[in-house]
Amino acid sequence: MSKVLITGADGLIGSRLQQLLKKAGYTVHTIGRAKTGRAKPDHYIWDIAAQTMDPASLKGVTAIIHLAGAGVADQRWTAARKKEIYDSRIDSTRLIYKTLATVPNQVKTIVSAAAVGYYGDRGADVISETEPPGDSFLAKVVLDWEGEVAQMEKLSVRHVCCRIGVVLARHGGALPELDRTVPAGIAPYFAKQDLYYPWVHIDDVCGIMIHALEQETMHGSYNTTAPEPVQIKALMRAIITARRAHAVLVPVPPLALKVMLGEMSEVVLQSQRCSDAKLLASGYQFKYPDLAGALKDIYKKG
Repeated sequence: MSKVLITGADGLIGSRLQQLLKKAGYTVHTIGRAKTGRAKPDHYIWDIAAQTMDPASLKGVTAIIHLAGAGVADQRWTAARKKEIYDSRIDSTRLIYKTLATVPNQVKTIVSAAAVGYYGDRGADVISETEPPGDSFLAKVVLDWEGEVAQMEKLSVRHVCCRIGVVLARHGGALPELDRTVPAGIAPYFAKQDLYYPWVHIDDVCGIMIHALEQETMHGSYNTTAPEPVQIKALMRAIITARRAHAVLVPVPPLALKVMLGEMSEVVLQSQRCSDAKLLASGYQFKYPDLAGALKDIYKKG
């Protein structure tokens, strides 16, 4: 099997992806800003601000999975935080490009994270990858990020961008926030018409990325979302059922969230009803194609 370098490997997706890659027989290198705790033999250092990257991280590597980027929903969006969200993605991608262009290597493929935020707020429209970007901050970030990844083609490196939806996992992503008050008998949902959430089980996110590594015909952007996006009220109802909880669905006015979070509210108030037709045409088979099965697996593991 091939050797893969992962950026952003300590995050929710990166941690699980390492496990699944190794289980599938891949050798994994990781790269980050510093070594923490006990040294890991296959972990390397980069300095994005200084645009330096340990060339040893590329030794024997044939593919890169690029997940690095400041958390979109970790902090309120001040001007400084928005700059950090943008720069962390653009500058890290440029560093990879510069290193590949100057250091002898065997890299043939880069699979990069992206986001459905590319589309902006689209209501009930079914969205394929050919749709134009929205005009929001997140749309601008993803548009420019994917543009930087596409530059790898100049180096004869095939690129795939995974426009990731609402990731469902037990100990990270959106689910812990969505079900936080369910044990107390309250299941809030945003009372906005046609608010679709393009959910996806974390193992399918990782599975799609591994599939993209192995399918050389895949190229460009792919909606990395489950086959059936659901409206937020249906998602909350499914969470209640999966948890076998007794909770009341409570509508929350979107205005309240906008007042509380400001511009960052777009993370949870924008609707993207994404199509997975292009992904299915590539041959990918979802492990968790339906919401009930995905939630059952997650809560069973939890």
